[in-house]
Amino acid sequence: MSEDTLEDLPAATEDPEQSPDATADWADIGLSDTMMAALAERGYTHPTPVQVAAVPQALTGKDQLVRSKTGSGKTAAFLIPTIERIPEGFGKVGAIALCPTRELAVQIAMEAEELVKGSGLRVTRLYGGVAIGPQADDLAAGYEIVIGTPGRVQDHIKRGNLKLGDALVGILDEADEMLSMGFYQEVVNILSELPKTAQILLFSATVEEKLKQLIGKFLKEPDEIYMSVDNAQASNTIHHVLYETTMEYPKPRQLLTVMEVENPASAIIFCNTRSDTDLVARFLNRQGLVAEPISSDLTQKARERVMTRIKAGEIDFLVATDIAARGIDITDLSHVFNYSLPEDPAIYLHRTGRTGRIGKKGTAISFMGGKELATRKALVGKYKIKFEERTLPSREEAERRWTERHVGEMQAAVNSGLAFEGFLGMARNIRERGPQGDALIAIALRGFFRWHRLEQNKAKAEAAGEDWEQVQELMQQRTRRSGPSGGGGGR
Repeated sequence: MSEDTLEDLPAATEDPEQSPDATADWADIGLSDTMMAALAERGYTHPTPVQVAAVPQALTGKDQLVRSKTGSGKTAAFLIPTIERIPEGFGKVGAIALCPTRELAVQIAMEAEELVKGSGLRVTRLYGGVAIGPQADDLAAGYEIVIGTPGRVQDHIKRGNLKLGDALVGILDEADEMLSMGFYQEVVNILSELPKTAQILLFSATVEEKLKQLIGKFLKEPDEIYMSVDNAQASNTIHHVLYETTMEYPKPRQLLTVMEVENPASAIIFCNTRSDTDLVARFLNRQGLVAEPISSDLTQKARERVMTRIKAGEIDFLVATDIAARGIDITDLSHVFNYSLPEDPAIYLHRTGRTGRIGKKGTAISFMGGKELATRKALVGKYKIKFEERTLPSREEAERRWTERHVGEMQAAVNSGLAFEGFLGMARNIRERGPQGDALIAIALRGFFRWHRLEQNKAKAEAAGEDWEQVQELMQQRTRRSGPSGGGGGR
C-alpha cells in the first residue's frame, strides 16, 4: 500500500452497535471445531461487527488495516484467525503481537490463553518490569504465540532469544498509541525481522502520518476495514457532563460531592499530575472509600496486584494519570471522571473511551476551571462533544443523599434477616462515649459497607454462573504469584 493511497483514506464512520450481532453466527465464518469450542466456553455466542468484518478475510492470510475502537471486540478479531493459521505442534514462534503497554499485553495474553485451549498452542508474554529469564525459557521451549511490548521484544531479539524468521503473522494492536509513545523505530526493527510472506494485521483507532509511513513500508495491499469513529467525532454511547469548579470549598470535596450524587458502580478518576493523583486518592480513602492511586513508577507486579484487587471487588475507584492508566482495562466501567480537563483535547477522547463500550452506555464527568476553557472550546468545536452543564450541588444536599442511600442499604440488610441483635448492647454503649463513640461507629460502618460490597460482588458472580469461592481463590493465587513488589520498570 502506498502512502499516496493513504492520503485518501475514507473517513471512518461510527458503528452505533458494538454489541454482538445476533444475526451473525460463528458457524458461518468457517472456524475449526476446536476454536468453536473455545468460543463457546468463553460465552461468545455471536461475533461483534468488527469480528464479522475482519475474521473471515484474515483467515485467507491477507494483510489487514482495521480501524476499530477499544471495546469493540478487536482483540478476538485478530487472535481468532491468528490461532487458526498456526499448525498444532509448530514448535517455534508462529505469531507475534505488539501492543503499547504491559497491562494490555497481559490482557491480550489472557484472552489468547483462553482461545488456544485444545489447540496445543502455547502463549508467552514479553514485557518489562519482570524477570527476563522465564520469558527466555518460554522462547527456548518453542512457544508459538508471543504477546509483548516493543522494548522488551526488541531486547529478546538482540539477545538472540527471539527469532521471527518463520513467523506466519505479525500483529500491531493500538498502533497509534504505540507510535505516540515513541516506539516507531522499535516497531520498524521488529517488523523487519519477519519474513516477507508474513501476514500483518494492524489495528488502530486512528491513522496519523507516522502510522501511514509504517503501513506503506510493511503492509501488502491490505484489506481496509473501517469500524471506528473518526478522530473528529465522539462516541454517542457516552453522556458527557461538565461541572465548573467553585472557590467555595476544596476541589477534592467537590469531586466527592458529585460522586455521592452519581453513585458510580465503577470509575477511573483521571488527574493531570501525579501529585493530584496522590491527593485525590488519600482524600477519598479518608472519606471511607477505597481508592487506589496508580503511577508510572509502579513496578509491573504492583500494577498487576492493583488489577487483581479491582477484579476481586476490593477497590472502589482507580485514580491515575494518563500514562499510568494506559492499557488498564476495567470491565463494564460506568463512569470516567476528569479531575481536570487534559491540555490535549484528543486525550479526552482516550480517557472517556474507556466507558460506553460494547454498545453499553457510559458517563464522563469533567471538572473545569478557567485555564481549561481552551480545551473545552476544542472539544465542542472540533470534536463535536455536547456537554450537559450542571451546577455543583451543595455540600448539605450531597450529604443528605449520601446518608439516605447508605441508610437504605443498611435497612435492606436488616430486612433480609441479617442477624444484629447481639450487637445492640455494644451499640448503646458506644453511643454514650461521645466523640470517641462517633469514631468507633464510623469504623463499624466502613466495615459493614466493605462487607456489603463483597456480598454484592458475590451475588453478581453467582448470577453469572461463577463459583464465588473459586473466583476468590483465583484472585488469591494471582496475588501470591505476583510476590512482593520490586524491580525496575520496563517498556
